[in-house]
Formats: sequence, C-alpha cells, structure tokens
Amino acid sequence: MKKCLPVLLSVLGLVLPLSACGGGDDSQAGSDKTLTVLAAASLTETFTDLASQFEKEHPGVDVKLAFDSSATLAQQAVDGAPADVLATADTATMDSAKSAQAQGAQDFATNTMVLVTPKDNPAGIKTFADIDRSGVAYVACVDTAPCGKVAAALMSDNKVSSRPASLEVDVKSVLAKVTSDEADAGFVYTTDAVAAGDQVDTVEIPHAADEITTYPIAPLTQSENPDLARQFVDLVLSDQGQQVLRDAGFGKP
Repeated sequence: MKKCLPVLLSVLGLVLPLSACGGGDDSQAGSDKTLTVLAAASLTETFTDLASQFEKEHPGVDVKLAFDSSATLAQQAVDGAPADVLATADTATMDSAKSAQAQGAQDFATNTMVLVTPKDNPAGIKTFADIDRSGVAYVACVDTAPCGKVAAALMSDNKVSSRPASLEVDVKSVLAKVTSDEADAGFVYTTDAVAAGDQVDTVEIPHAADEITTYPIAPLTQSENPDLARQFVDLVLSDQGQQVLRDAGFGKP
C-alpha cells in the first residue's frame, strides 16, 4: 500500500505544502527518478491506483502524488513548482495554467455532482429540496474550486435560497465533514460518493447532468523527466487507465 507523506515544494522562495504519495523499485539501472503529479482532490483514489501501476511498469520510478484544489495546483504549476504533470477538475482551471503546459491538455474523464448525507441521515434528507429546510446544515467547496463552481450553479438552477454552513477547500474536505457527522449533507462528485461506500447515502441533484465536469491532463514545461511525464499521461488516456476511471464512477471524456 502506498503511504502518503508531506512534501514541501519550494517555489520562488515560497514553501508549498502538498500531500504526496510515493513508492518505487530502484532495482534497475537509470533508476532513482521521481515523477511528481499534481492532481485534483477528486482523483485521489484513481490516481493512487494508476501511480502504483505506473511504478510497476517503470521500475525505479517513484511517483509522488500531490492532491489539492485544482485552482491551487494550477497556480503552483504556473509559479514553477517542481512537478511533471497537472490534472485538474475543470478545463477553465487548466486554461489558467497554459504557460505551464508542455504540449497542451487532453480531456480524460467527466464527473457529475451529487448530494451525500451521513449514513444515519440525522436531518432526514430525502430529496435535494430538503437542504433548503430550516436547520439543515450542508457544506460545499469554495467558489474558486471547480467543485464549488458546480455546486453554486446547481444551487442557482434549483433555486436554493439557504447558504452552506461552510465552504471547504476541496471536495474531499466536504466529504470528510459529512462522514464525520459535522454536516447534514454535502455537495460531492459521483466518484467521491462511490469511494465513500456505505459511509454515506446519495441524493440525486436535479439538473446535475447540465453541469458536467470535464477533467484535462497535461505534462508541465518545468518537468525534468518529460518522457516519463508523457508516459504517465498516456497511461491515464489508455484503455487500462480509462477502465480504472470507469470503475471509480467517472464518465468518458
């Protein structure tokens, strides 16, 4: 099992804390290479799986995974963070990092948003409209994150008048609020609900299909291992990579 360790990326004199996962076999000549992948928080499970597969296919390569809000990671990429690949949860965020892209981004998955409640559902939420009831505390992402933009659009589409009890930095933080019973409900992606399993119940959101999230991926110009960066992108786009994403609940690009 891959272990997550704190990684500090120093960029232009700033220290950027990132959560990273890594492991590898340094048994072959030309080993001891590190590939750093910046990925949206909603890709945590799938990219951890794909990183393990990549390391098996590339002995001696250590894949470091840094998960955060797409906006945060895109800015770090633009600022020159020592990373090789960027994968975001929307095309607009990737577009903001164009100066850091090596060969242009490619779409590799889609996602839709759902509402989740704790398994015991203390607020008795049965339909999406129930979040507008007095006393219901629901959470969403900050509006600078793709998950926040989609949640805000869906609240507007469904004429929700109440405000979130809190705005979280990324979708995994929203999910954590729900699974720890700190919130009655939360806006997460379909894949996060799948990953949470029996810890949550899922409530469909009307018009969710009108707010589809598209995920692009690109190698970064500052990569010290551009060939490996391209190979990781190729893995994500391959039939093998696409099957991992489908199994997690992602849609086709």
